[in-house]
Amino acid sequence: MAREKLEVIKEADLTNNCPECFNQDLKLTFYQKHLYGKLFHRTTGEITNKVTCNKCGSNIYPVKWTDDIERIFEYYQKMVEPEKASIRFTRLFYIIILLSIVLIAAAVYLYLQGLIQF
Repeated sequence: MAREKLEVIKEADLTNNCPECFNQDLKLTFYQKHLYGKLFHRTTGEITNKVTCNKCGSNIYPVKWTDDIERIFEYYQKMVEPEKASIRFTRLFYIIILLSIVLIAAAVYLYLQGLIQF
C-alpha cells in the first residue's frame, strides 16, 4: 500500500485580516501530493492549499474568504510551480526485475541443455 504525503511547494505570509479574529497574520500554503511505495515514488499533479491564521490557529475555508484574500490567493496560485508528475522506481524494483531475468535465463539455458523438462 502506498503512503501519501503532502509536501509543501510554496508558503506565503498574508497581511489580510482573519475573518475569525481580525488579526493581520495569515499564512497561505500550497501542497503537492506524493505517493511512496516499496517499489516506486510517484509525484502526482494534485495541488492543494490551506489558509491559516497564525494568531488564533484556525483554518480559513474558501467560504469565509474576503475579496482581498481571493485576489491574493489567485496571485500566488499563478506563481506556484509544482514538480512535474512523474514516477521513480526504487532499488528494490530493479533488484526484483534483475533477479527475475536471471532466473528466466537460467531456466531457458537448463531447458536447452536438456537438464530439465517442462
